[in-house]
Amino acid sequence: MNILMISVDDMRDWTNFLGGYEGEVFTPHMDKLAERGINFTNAHCPSPVCNPSRTAIMTGLMPSTTGVYNNGQWLRPNHPDIMTMPKFFKEQEYRVIGTGKSFHHTAGNNPPDQWHAYKRIPWDDFPWNRSNKLNYPWTEWMPPPDEYPFSKVEYLRGREELDWGVLPRAESEYDDLVVIDYAIEFLKNHSSESPFFLSVGTFHPHLPWYIPQSFFDLYADAKIHLPLSPEDDLDDIPEIPQKWAAARRDGMQAAKDANQWEEALRCYLASISYADEQVGRILDALKDSPFAENTIIVLLSDHGFHLGEKNHWMKSTLWEEATRVPFIIALPEMEYAGQSTNKPVNLVSIFPTLVHLLNLESDVDFDGPDLSPLLEDPNTTWPHVSLIDFGFGNTAVRTDRWRYIRYSDGTEELYDHQTDSNEWNNIANNPAHQPIKDQLSQHLPKEWTPEALPKRAYIFDPDNWTFTNRKTGRVINGATK
Repeated sequence: MNILMISVDDMRDWTNFLGGYEGEVFTPHMDKLAERGINFTNAHCPSPVCNPSRTAIMTGLMPSTTGVYNNGQWLRPNHPDIMTMPKFFKEQEYRVIGTGKSFHHTAGNNPPDQWHAYKRIPWDDFPWNRSNKLNYPWTEWMPPPDEYPFSKVEYLRGREELDWGVLPRAESEYDDLVVIDYAIEFLKNHSSESPFFLSVGTFHPHLPWYIPQSFFDLYADAKIHLPLSPEDDLDDIPEIPQKWAAARRDGMQAAKDANQWEEALRCYLASISYADEQVGRILDALKDSPFAENTIIVLLSDHGFHLGEKNHWMKSTLWEEATRVPFIIALPEMEYAGQSTNKPVNLVSIFPTLVHLLNLESDVDFDGPDLSPLLEDPNTTWPHVSLIDFGFGNTAVRTDRWRYIRYSDGTEELYDHQTDSNEWNNIANNPAHQPIKDQLSQHLPKEWTPEALPKRAYIFDPDNWTFTNRKTGRVINGATK
């Protein structure tokens, strides 16, 4: 069995096969994949931010286990010997290939010894890798063209990551297209003598929402349904999530003030459809390859995204919009192909599930349960919950009905999705629900690993792929093949 793992970035449940958006979303290729696999409709990320989520997916270990809680930490120097998914399959004599965003995309997050070959996002080779300065990519212009910012929101000038619009460049030059081309070439040229693990990661629909004209045109005349957010929605929540909700709100308010909120959502939807097109291209290439009948396909998004709910913009919360993600597993032969399950699952379970499906052995004490029982029968009894960590000491517990959140200061939120799918009414302080909180709190992490050292604690040499601890002088090599 081969493995094709496809990740998209920042894609919430606004897909046709999940139905999270009130209007129509054009995701025909992912819809087709859902029809041949199991669609996990209650799937959640390990953490609502890129690096800790992808680290958890690739290790099968939650942030509370590794101490990787944010984007400013590297896995390799903090855990040089940890087993990762690509490293495991490499040791199992798979051909291990990556392209695009698998681990976090920034410099120092895809050690060469993890892969036989890895094609980074094209702009990952820009000089900012050396200084670790984030010089966003989709443009390469100095200075920006007259059309910038393309969103027409003047407040975003100088904040390239937050922009959106139709980028004046050929579609063939978009980074995700280059990434998918690399994966397609691999499928065309790979020998069937050895199995492969192919990890393909698109950057869309991550901000900035720059898309080709043809994808913008899909929604040009569509009515845009704005998220609902009651004015008093945040009145009943604790201080910690109040601060989280306020973060990045200035960008959303600027869009509203410029009368561009609808246009921003239009470009987000178009970015989803652009990502879907790239997913379709790699799936078509697999279908036309010799590996169509013996490849496991996994599709996921690393976390969700707020677009105004809870008066919040972007991710980085423990609410439904930031944690619920598209997640599909398709096997070559499935008795229940095309069915969905609402059992609570988490992306941290991908690694142990693949190990089981391939009849392999691992001595990793995974934090997520094997999902094979749900692939064999999506309606089977499922005793597990889905946990989501964000920062030290903050965890959400999601079941098929409840979301319970415990923050590092002991404050809480509780939502009943049977009666409050929008999570508008925090009922944690209602004494009648104490038994529910007691039950759900049993699933919280018993211990929390201290935060991993930040990037500034190391000197990263991209030429030799080494990390030097500034304090101890210890050198960690990530380039040995």
